[in-house]
Amino acid sequence: MKAIISRSRGGPETLLLEDVDDPVAMAGQIVVRIKASAVNFPDALIIEDRYQFKPKRPFSPGAEFSGVVEGIGADVSSFQVGHRVMGFSRWGAMAEKIAIDAARCVIIPDTMPFDEASAFILTYGTAYYALKHRGTLRSGETLLVLGAAGGVGLAAIEIGKAIGARVVAAVSTAEKARLVQEHGADRAVIYDAAPFGSWSQKELVRRLKEACEPNGADVVCDVVGGEYSEAALRAIAWDGRFLVVGFTAGIPHIALNLPLLKSCQIIGVFWGAWLDRSVEHLSQSATKLLEWYKLGKLRPCISARFPLVAAGDAIAQLAARKAIGKVVVNID
Repeated sequence: MKAIISRSRGGPETLLLEDVDDPVAMAGQIVVRIKASAVNFPDALIIEDRYQFKPKRPFSPGAEFSGVVEGIGADVSSFQVGHRVMGFSRWGAMAEKIAIDAARCVIIPDTMPFDEASAFILTYGTAYYALKHRGTLRSGETLLVLGAAGGVGLAAIEIGKAIGARVVAAVSTAEKARLVQEHGADRAVIYDAAPFGSWSQKELVRRLKEACEPNGADVVCDVVGGEYSEAALRAIAWDGRFLVVGFTAGIPHIALNLPLLKSCQIIGVFWGAWLDRSVEHLSQSATKLLEWYKLGKLRPCISARFPLVAAGDAIAQLAARKAIGKVVVNID
C-alpha cells in the first residue's frame, strides 16, 4: 500500500510518499481501507517532534480518518467487513490502510460522506468533551470561542448552540466572522494579529466584554492560546470556566491573580488522553454527536481537499493558519 512517511524530523516538506507493507489486524483490531484523513494541528507538531507523543520512525502522520472495514482480528465482534467507519489514531492515518484497535472506531451513517466522517470524530469529540464534560456548559450560559473558524472552533460553536448556549465567536478576519455566524454564532468579534501593545490588548478585552455582555463569558473555549488567552480571561464571568484546548498561537503566560479576582477555573482539555484512560467514552460521545449530526445541528466545514501525494501541502496550509474549518486528504 502507499503511505505518507516521516523518516526524519522536520516540516511537511520532509514527508515522503512510499510503498509499505499492508497492515495486519492483531487481536482486538480491525484493518480499515482509508477513504479520507483529516488534517489537525498535531500533525504539524508530531513530524517535528514537538508533540506530546513521539512515535518511532518511520511513521505516517494523520490522527482521524474514515473508511471501510477490510479485515477483522480475533476477539472483535462489533464490526463486520464492509462496515463504514470513522476512527481516531494518534498517527498512521495518512495511508491507504490502517490496523487499529476496534474500540477506537465507530460505525457511521450510510448518508454521511467519507470526507465529513474523516473530519468529525476528533474535532467534535474534543469540543464535546471540552464543553460538556470539562466545562459543564449549560443552556442559557454564554460561551466564548477563540479561534472559532478552525475545526474545533466551529465544532464548539455548533455544540454550544445544540446545548442551548449563547455563543460569541472570536476570529481574525471579516471572512471568518461571516463563516462563524453561518454556523450559528450569535456574535462575532474580530481580533487583531498578535503581538499586542498595551492599547490593542485593552481594545480586545473591551470588544470581548462588550460582546459577552455585562456578566461576561460563563465558559471560554481557547483553541489558540498566545496573547489572546489573557484577554479572554479578563472577559470571563464570575465563577467562569476557562478551557485550555490548544496553542496554535503559542503557550500563554497567565498571571494567577486573574483567576483569583474572578473566582474562575482554568481547566485542561486533553481528549486523546481521556480516551486512553476510558476508550468507551468514544462510542458514548459519538452516539450523541451523530444524533445531532442526523438532526442537521452539526456539519463539518471542509475548506480544502488534497490527494495523498500532496498531504504535506495540506499539513503546511493548516500549520500556517491559512485554513478555515477542516482540511482533508482524500486517499481513495
